[in-house]
Amino acid sequence: QVQLVESGGGLVQPGGFLRLSCAASGFAFGMARMSWFRQAPGKERELVATIVSDGFNSEYADSVKGRFTISRDNDKNILNLQMNSLKPEDTAVYYCNTPWSTLDWGQGTQVTVSS
Repeated sequence: QVQLVESGGGLVQPGGFLRLSCAASGFAFGMARMSWFRQAPGKERELVATIVSDGFNSEYADSVKGRFTISRDNDKNILNLQMNSLKPEDTAVYYCNTPWSTLDWGQGTQVTVSS
């Protein structure tokens, strides 16, 4: 059974940082390209960052480039997202999935950036 469990969200002030994690199980995580998505209130879910299976290449949305870093630990089946210099517009529920959203969505983790 495929399971994605996101964690690490919270309330942070502008300019602050958070580190999100996604614990994956039930599929060949180490062979899968993985992504982080986010969905802000009233907006469609958007792709934030993608990392290839071996972790050596990644891509980012222009809105987060230079501030966010995606990484993975294939031994532990964990996907991470280090978020620095957070802005209020980063407020959203964050999810992990394949870039094509082929897996059942997890519950997500709420990130709120506010003073």
